Amino acid sequence: MEEIKDEIKDIIVGLEQRITAYETKLKDFKKKRERLNEEIATIEKYLELAKTLYRVEADKAKLASLSSQIISDETGAPPLPVTDVTDQSKEILLGRSKYVGMSVPDAAFIIFRETRGPMHAKELCQRLLEGGMQIRGKTPVTSIATSLKRDPRFKKVGPNTFANVESTEKSVNASG
Repeated sequence: MEEIKDEIKDIIVGLEQRITAYETKLKDFKKKRERLNEEIATIEKYLELAKTLYRVEADKAKLASLSSQIISDETGAPPLPVTDVTDQSKEILLGRSKYVGMSVPDAAFIIFRETRGPMHAKELCQRLLEGGMQIRGKTPVTSIATSLKRDPRFKKVGPNTFANVESTEKSVNASG
């Protein structure tokens, strides 16, 4: 009887070790998957940028060939200028992958510095998503609000409405 108890204990210990090993491996794989998802998002943005630059350069070439054929129109005005490629590429690259890989509070801090005023978590959520951030959870607005409540850089100024502590201190100092 004692042998059976020892054997069962050995089996249980072995199973516990296996469970721990599987949980650790699963956690590692999930971390790798997140890193890969972020890398994929970045590559997709670069691909989009390259395609846009290609279209812009192709349009430039068409305009150049047209402008060489038409030196000026009937009024003598020069041809229309070509759109600035660097501005378009910067907007695509920075605009849609601006917050990839950042934490919610860090990205929110940047947004609050740019807007210089309080913002509702719903609007903040929209800006974060537009900036390429992936927010996990079934209720992203609540997740964002919770993250900001826990971070000392932010102050709750209304229902689900937050402000950067620096900007609220500056406005208090300016009025006082």
